[in-house]
Amino acid sequence: MTSEGAKAEDRRRRFSVSRLLRGRGRPDPNAMTLAQHLVELRKRLLICVLAVFCGGIVAFLLYPQVLAFLQGPYCNLRPGHCGLYVTGPLDGLSLRVSMATYGGLVFSSPVLLWQVWRFITPGLDPKEKRYAIPFVAASIVLFLFGMLVAYVTFPHALAFLIAIGGAGVHTWYNPMRYVNLIVLLMVAFGIAFEFPVLLVSLELAGVLSPAKLSSWRRWAIVAITAVAAFITPSSDPFSMMALAIPMYLFYEVSILIGKVFKRG
Repeated sequence: MTSEGAKAEDRRRRFSVSRLLRGRGRPDPNAMTLAQHLVELRKRLLICVLAVFCGGIVAFLLYPQVLAFLQGPYCNLRPGHCGLYVTGPLDGLSLRVSMATYGGLVFSSPVLLWQVWRFITPGLDPKEKRYAIPFVAASIVLFLFGMLVAYVTFPHALAFLIAIGGAGVHTWYNPMRYVNLIVLLMVAFGIAFEFPVLLVSLELAGVLSPAKLSSWRRWAIVAITAVAAFITPSSDPFSMMALAIPMYLFYEVSILIGKVFKRG
């Protein structure tokens, strides 16, 4: 064998070894057994648990700032009179632990989404991978936008809930109940704002079509209003409308996006 042939053979051998080393922890998904899939899932879950734990520590340390942020809507409604009052000796500790749990999930959400992406990516074909990144990015943006809408509209919901009790009822809020309400409202809005991602996914999968969604428009208005009323934790009309109107707009936007993809 000539020296050039030997060098070429050596380069091929080193490339094969390096490719083998890079893929050692990631076997071909089409050739993976059920046990290998479970091992891969366990690895991703362990990383997610560790990320949530680390995020929880950060939230625990930033507890005063996080609590002040969540009190913002209440303080905007009643400046100088927005204190939260505990009634038990362990309530303060329980509140801080709950805040650390919520904060851990929020702060670790990029890592959680990345681990989900790493778990499902090997099983996708190139076309599906091309759509996956925009869908993940859109999901994050829409979820955060939904939480922002809930936070901005919460003072109006709180004002309605205070007024509905009558002038003789004075507000002395328990921090656990207050925090749980605003967090659940923000999460509910964030999940509901994933509606267009779901519809567009079903359109790309061929389960739904823009024409079918257009024909369901009247029923969609009724269903969206009912769902908004059901999943709104505060059960006030302001939050319900703040959720129902964007969801219907997302429904229309999903029809337009489906038509664009169909033409493409």
